[in-house]
Amino acid sequence: MVSDFPLSIVAASLLSFVVTFFLILWLIKGKANWVLDHPNSRSLHSVPVPRIGGLGLLLGAMVSWLLFSVVLPPLLWVGIVLLISISLLDDIWHAPVWSRLAMQGLVAGGFSSILLLDTYGWLTVMLVTVSIIWVSNLYNFMDGSDGLSGGMALIGFSYYGLLALLAGNEEFALVNFSIAASAAAFLYYNFYPARIFLGDVGAIPLGFLAAVLGVLGWLDGLWSLWLPVLVFSPFIADSTVTLIKRFIRGEKIWHAHREHYYQRIVLGGLGHRNTALLGYVLMVVTGASGVWASNQDFAVQSLIAMIWGSIYLLFMFVFDWYQTHHISRR
Repeated sequence: MVSDFPLSIVAASLLSFVVTFFLILWLIKGKANWVLDHPNSRSLHSVPVPRIGGLGLLLGAMVSWLLFSVVLPPLLWVGIVLLISISLLDDIWHAPVWSRLAMQGLVAGGFSSILLLDTYGWLTVMLVTVSIIWVSNLYNFMDGSDGLSGGMALIGFSYYGLLALLAGNEEFALVNFSIAASAAAFLYYNFYPARIFLGDVGAIPLGFLAAVLGVLGWLDGLWSLWLPVLVFSPFIADSTVTLIKRFIRGEKIWHAHREHYYQRIVLGGLGHRNTALLGYVLMVVTGASGVWASNQDFAVQSLIAMIWGSIYLLFMFVFDWYQTHHISRR
C-alpha cells in the first residue's frame, strides 16, 4: 500500500514523467520512424510523424504503479495490456475494425461483469460496457490535433487525482496523478508542432482508463457518475454529436474524416495551438464545475450536466450556422 503521503505521490508522478519523457525521446530519435502517420486528405498535419507515443505515456504510468505497489483490479491490468497490444497492431498493420471492437468488448464486458454484476445486475453491466467502449473510441477520435489529447489526459486525470486526494484515497490519487504526469511529459513533444502522436496504442487505452477509473471512483464513493462525464465532456460532446450526424447521413462512422468540431476549428483559422488552448480552458472550467457539483445532491449534479449539454449544443448549432452561411457567401 502507498504510504508517506504526499511524498509518495510526488515521487511517483516524477518517476512517471521522467520515464515517459525519455521513452518518447528514444522513440523520436529513430525507434518509431518505421511507424509513421503519413498525411492524407483527412489529416491536419503536413509531414510524416511517428504515431506510437502513447506507448511511452502508458509505460511511464504503469512503471510507477508497479514500483509503488498500487492495488488495482487485476482485470484492469489485463485490459490495458490487451488494448495496448491490439492497438499497436492496428498502428503498425491496420487491424480489422471487427478485431479491435471484439477486443474492446471483451475487456469492457469482463471489467463490468466482475465489478458490477452481483450488485447492480445485467442492465448496469451492459450500459457500463457500452460506455467504456464508446469513451475508448471517442478519445481516439479526438486524437487528431497537436496537443489536444495529451492536454485532455493531463487535465482530466489531474481532476481524478484531486478528487481522490480530497476524499482521502491517496493510492487512487497516485494512480491518476501518475497518468497526468506521463501526459505532461508526452505533451512536451506533442504540443504544436507535434514531434510524435499518441496513436491508437495511446488513445484507446487512455479512453479506457478515463472510463474505468471514473467507474472505480464512483464505486469507491469518491464521486458521482456525473463527475467523469463533466470532466471529459469536451471530447465526449464533440465526438458524440459528430458521429451521430455522420450516422444519420448514412456515412461509416469508423472511417477517418475531418468533421469533428475541433478539426473544423483548426481548419477555420484558429490553428492547432489555439484550438488546444481553448480545449484546455474549457476542460478546466467543466472539470471545476464537476468538482463543485460533487458536493451537491444528485439533482444539482444532473442540472449542471444538463446546462453544459445545452451550452455545447448551442455552440455547435451556432458554429454550424456560421460555417454554412460564411461558406455560402464566398
